[in-house]
Amino acid sequence: MNIQQIDTFFATLRAANPEPTTELEYSSVFELLAAVLLSAQATDVGVTKATRRLFARAPTPHAMLALGLDGLSEHIRTIGLYRTKARHLLATCRLLIERHGGRVPRSREALEALPGVGRKTANVVLNAAFGEATLAVDTHIFRVANRTGLASGKTPLAVERQLMRRVPRVYLDDAHHWLILHGRYVCRARLPRCWECAVAPVCGYREKTAAPHASAG
Repeated sequence: MNIQQIDTFFATLRAANPEPTTELEYSSVFELLAAVLLSAQATDVGVTKATRRLFARAPTPHAMLALGLDGLSEHIRTIGLYRTKARHLLATCRLLIERHGGRVPRSREALEALPGVGRKTANVVLNAAFGEATLAVDTHIFRVANRTGLASGKTPLAVERQLMRRVPRVYLDDAHHWLILHGRYVCRARLPRCWECAVAPVCGYREKTAAPHASAG
């Protein structure tokens, strides 16, 4: 995909969704951090169902710690790997209190030092909470970037670095959301919906799919 095609790609996505946002629900930077931490290998819908009740009970690191492991686990037991995530989240709450006065830090180094918080989670928080131009490459973005020709790479980090070079600055703040939503609902893993894809004309995917025929009678 050349520079002109990349511009068309993102201009088209922006026209369809001018103000994209994460599908996770949160009302503070801490809640965003917790939701993203819990979302690894889980759906945003599933995480939100659990965190609505959790955040009503524990909206701060202090309140989350007060739940304890069993209390927190009970709130998030419907989320995959919930016991491990509960331990990580409680350890993160403890460090937020001990090192950062209960506030979420806005530096990548400090974020990645928190248990359960890797580069992808740090990028989401830096972008969504602090407005930094970052790109968190999850499975959807990794697939969309490689499949369309937007950016190629064998690892999420390689794709991230290439995207940061290739995505025009005017689109960079919202590129993360556009790509995730596009991968989740249109450029899907098993059956990409190429027949209804608005960016298909500039997409480099050669094996484009056609609309399935309706069953007879």
